[in-house]
Amino acid sequence: MRSTLPAGMHGDSGWLGRIMTAAVAVGVLATARPADHWVWYVVGPDLAVFLAGTVLMTMRPRLALALLAAVAIGTSLVAGVPDSNALVLVLVSITTIVVVDLTRSGTRPIVAVGIGAALGFAVSAWWFDRSDTWYLSQLMWEAILIAFGVNRRQYEIQVRQTRELLVQTRRAQDEQARAATLEERGRIARDLHDVLAHSLGALSVQLDVAEALLDERRDVDGALERVRRSRRLAVQGLAEARNAVAALRADDVPDLPQALAALAEQHETDHAVQVHFAVSGTPSKLDSGVTVALLNAAREALTNAAKHAPGRPIDLEIRYDAGVRIVVRNAGATGGEGFGLTGMRERLALVGGTLTAGPDGDDWLVIAEVTND
Repeated sequence: MRSTLPAGMHGDSGWLGRIMTAAVAVGVLATARPADHWVWYVVGPDLAVFLAGTVLMTMRPRLALALLAAVAIGTSLVAGVPDSNALVLVLVSITTIVVVDLTRSGTRPIVAVGIGAALGFAVSAWWFDRSDTWYLSQLMWEAILIAFGVNRRQYEIQVRQTRELLVQTRRAQDEQARAATLEERGRIARDLHDVLAHSLGALSVQLDVAEALLDERRDVDGALERVRRSRRLAVQGLAEARNAVAALRADDVPDLPQALAALAEQHETDHAVQVHFAVSGTPSKLDSGVTVALLNAAREALTNAAKHAPGRPIDLEIRYDAGVRIVVRNAGATGGEGFGLTGMRERLALVGGTLTAGPDGDDWLVIAEVTND
């Protein structure tokens, strides 16, 4: 997993940690009084290489690893010189290697450098005639630092993975919020069509008739009656809009049979056609979203019937069985798959329902159904 830490930071080890580590190394070596002064020709350059490696940890991690490994192994070869304090440079090099950003390499660089330094201590103990106790003490310090380093590296890898997981979680949440927003926009679009298309469509028809009565027949009384009907339609549309808002807010909405009976009566009045309404089965309590979806499907079917088959009788039936089904049948071909039916089909799908529409002999049949789970 790719690290998302800021440049120059490796877990808890930033520039401050590197400066403190370098200060410890310089301070301890400054107090060294090696028995052989030539040791400074080894330790001095190694210290400079160590400082270069710490600076390059972020910019050139692989080069930094090579430099620090060379310091750790090279300095271990002269650690046997009495009072050289070379051990500290070996240990701080190993500690720094731990936090070099080579995530894919795992702990292999640390183990390899540890083995190399252990061999260097063995050579130094033999060359400078140091005791087995000295050699074991060097290995003990090295093992402690390696164990600490491996544990610290695993901790920092976990921190990086946790941060990456947090970033991915936030991205997923953003995508979910975006999907929810798009879904909400689609639902609002369907609600707008459900409410406005029926009310405004009927309102437009009434106003067209009123205009024709005034323009062609000079029938003021007839036109006035159409204007009054238009006003009732506007009031009805407002009520329907409130019902849609109530459903979105999970408020109470009218019972479906009552709402359909009122819709059938209003359609008869507005379009002067016979609407036969029937209920079969035992009515059951429905979710507000299901109620609104079915009610709007019936309204859309009535609107299409008035538009494409004006004056033809309509049968509107609600059936309760394994679920609830609304059947709208009108004489004459209605036809067409416009935005209304498409929107109804989508809306019913959201509440687990289906909508079918098509010719049935000489009639046009629309069935909106939501089955029980």
